[in-house]
Amino acid sequence: MLWLPILILALVEGLTEFLPISSTGHLVVAARLLSFNPIWREPFLVVIQLGAILAVLVDRRREIWSLLSHSRAQTVDLVIKLALGFLPSAILGFLFHDAISALLESPVGVSLAWIVGGVAILFLDRGDPKVSDRTVRLLDITRRQALLVGCAQILALWPGMSRSGSTIIGGLAVKLDRPTATLFSFYLAIPTMFAASGYELLKFRDQLSGTGPSFLLGMTVAFFVAWATIRWLLRFVAGHTFRGFAIYRIVAGIALLLLPKDLVIE
Repeated sequence: MLWLPILILALVEGLTEFLPISSTGHLVVAARLLSFNPIWREPFLVVIQLGAILAVLVDRRREIWSLLSHSRAQTVDLVIKLALGFLPSAILGFLFHDAISALLESPVGVSLAWIVGGVAILFLDRGDPKVSDRTVRLLDITRRQALLVGCAQILALWPGMSRSGSTIIGGLAVKLDRPTATLFSFYLAIPTMFAASGYELLKFRDQLSGTGPSFLLGMTVAFFVAWATIRWLLRFVAGHTFRGFAIYRIVAGIALLLLPKDLVIE
C-alpha cells in the first residue's frame, strides 16, 4: 500500500521545504529508500510542495494583506521584485526541465549538492548570530538585490542544493539580515512552486488518473508540518546562524555517499 510512504514523504517535505537543507534532495533519497516509484512519482514529489507553500499563505496572511494594502506604487514595486527573483530560475528550469528531471534519479548527485551547499553556507554565513531588533521590511529590498537573489535561486535547479538555502544565502550575500532573507525566500517560493507544480501537472496529466486522494493526502500532511516548521524557523533565525544546517548537510551528504549503492541506486 502506498499510503505509508506518502505520509512519510509528506512529513519529509513539510520538515525540509523551508530549511536550507533541500526538500527535493530529501524527497529523492526518501523515495528511493522507500521504493516509492509509481508512474506519477515525479509530479507527486513536486506537487506535494504546494501544501508547504499554502502554509506560507496561511501563516503570513496578515503580513501579506498588509503588504498589499500599501500604496499601489509600493505593491507594484513588490510584485516586480518577486518577479525579478522568480524569473531567472523559472526560465532556465523550463528550458532544461528534462535534464533536471534526470538529476532527480541520482541520489549521488543529491549527496554532492548537499556537501557543496553546506560548504557554501559555512563560507557565507559567518556573521553575528544575533540580529538587530529593527523591523523587518520586505519593501526595503531593492530590485537589484531581488534579481541577485533570483540568480542565486538558479543553483536550486540542481536537486539537493536547496531552493530555500540558495535564496537565503543569496539574500545574506546581498546584505539582507537573516529574518528578511528568510521571509523573502518564503515569498519567492509561492510563484516558484505554483509554476513548477502547474508545469508538472500539465506535463503528466495523462498519468494522473485516480491520484487525487494520494496527492491530497500528501499536500495536507505537508501543509500542517510546514506550518509548524515556518513558525519555528522565523524564531530560530532571529538568534542563530545557519551553520548547524550546513554541518548537517555535509554529514548527510557524506553518509549518503557511503551507503551501499544498491540501497539508493536502481
